[in-house]
Amino acid sequence: MQSDEKIQAHLVSVWRESKKFFSIGGREGMLVLTDKHLVFVHKTEAKMKWWKAIRDRQVINFIKSKNTMIRHDGYNEEELIEDVKDERNVELAFDDISSISFENKVWGGALQLEYTKNGKQEKFQYAIAQDWVKYPAKEPTKYMKVDWEPFVQYIKDRQILTK
Repeated sequence: MQSDEKIQAHLVSVWRESKKFFSIGGREGMLVLTDKHLVFVHKTEAKMKWWKAIRDRQVINFIKSKNTMIRHDGYNEEELIEDVKDERNVELAFDDISSISFENKVWGGALQLEYTKNGKQEKFQYAIAQDWVKYPAKEPTKYMKVDWEPFVQYIKDRQILTK
């Protein structure tokens, strides 16, 4: 991430699942869209109290409006730069993304993403969780119905097509 980048959208409580054959489980994190990158942060320095308050506020926001192009206070570009230093977090340039789309399913909205990072092809589905079960493993029990279209369009408009 570059120091002049600005956060365009910031979503918390995002559940990421691999769409590879025989993959199980998923990961919770934040999905952050800047003007040059898409970042999935699952290891953050953000405090748990902040996370819970923002997650609750995000649920209320999505009940009022389905638009995914939102930002949360209390997390800015400086925190994102720190989080991106952790190699377990995934930072993608828009041109690393080979396919991005969304589906409105019965249970909620799903973002489909395929990309190549470090020579490795990856395929994931992202959805925003509303409720969680914590035992025996943390898993979403209910997802939000959101509109991924402006999020997807923002990325597609900024990709340089080389294929």
